[in-house]
Amino acid sequence: QVVLVESGGASVQAGGSLRLSCEASAYIRSCMAWFRQAPGKGREWVASIEHDGTTDYANAVKGRFTISKVNAKNTLYLQMNSLKPEDTAMYYCAAGTTLYCNGDYPHWGQGTQVTVSS
Repeated sequence: QVVLVESGGASVQAGGSLRLSCEASAYIRSCMAWFRQAPGKGREWVASIEHDGTTDYANAVKGRFTISKVNAKNTLYLQMNSLKPEDTAMYYCAAGTTLYCNGDYPHWGQGTQVTVSS
């Protein structure tokens, strides 16, 4: 059973940067992703990374966010640059069950809050 724990969320000024971490309780060889949920909105996919390192991003964050992983530390990262107030949300990491990303994420962390002020 995989347990995911996010950290790194904070309050930051617009234009600033944050790095979120997601530590897993076991080796993760499957697709992993970051999601977020802003006030009044549903959960939104942000970025994903497949077993071979292939990445994909939502248009809203493309060019500003970078997803990466360090397998030896069982850790997923989300580097967020040029943050905007609309990035304010609870951020969640998720793990799939296949090497490729197919939209199925049975494992979720508890979330870490990111607040971007203007």
